[in-house]
This record gives sequence, C-alpha cells and structure tokens, in this order.
Amino acid sequence: MEQKRFEVIFSPSAQKDLEKLEVDKALQLATDIKIYLETSPFPFGKTRIKKLTNFDPPLYRLRSGVFRIYYRIHPKEVIVLAITHKKNSEKFLKKFR
Repeated sequence: MEQKRFEVIFSPSAQKDLEKLEVDKALQLATDIKIYLETSPFPFGKTRIKKLTNFDPPLYRLRSGVFRIYYRIHPKEVIVLAITHKKNSEKFLKKFR
C-alpha cells in the first residue's frame, strides 16, 4: 500500500526564512521537511512533530535541531508558515493568538 504524499508549499515568509539561513542549515531543514512533512505531517507517539493547542485552524510544529518549522495541514498539502530559531518561537506564535 502506497503511503499518502502531501505537497509541501512554502508561504512567502517561510521561503524568506529559509533563504536567510546558511546553506548547510537550510539543507538540513529541507531534508527534515521532505522526510516528515511530505509523508507523515501528523504527530504520532514520541516524535519531533507536535500539534499546538489553542489554535484554530490547527497549527503544527516540527523540531529540526535548534529550528522550529510551523505549518498547517490541508487535505493534500502542507503549508509551511515559518521557520524560526527556537528562541524566537514565542514571538512567532504571538502573531497567531
């Protein structure tokens, strides 16, 4: 049985976040996005993915080293909203509350 695949779409601000990073960090994030978000963007067991509470529509976070990738899931696609250093996460999340 073939696993469902999601199309990953970067918002303009997430694209800018990625472009600001050093090449090696951007490549690691791109790898994690491909591994986790294209095939299994939902949290399961102990995972790097977390569904954040008190957000409507739901907001998810993927941990990748010191970076956090915030995204929303639609039926066939994942929309990456932001990529931020973990120390800036609260600042980003305040925009959505």
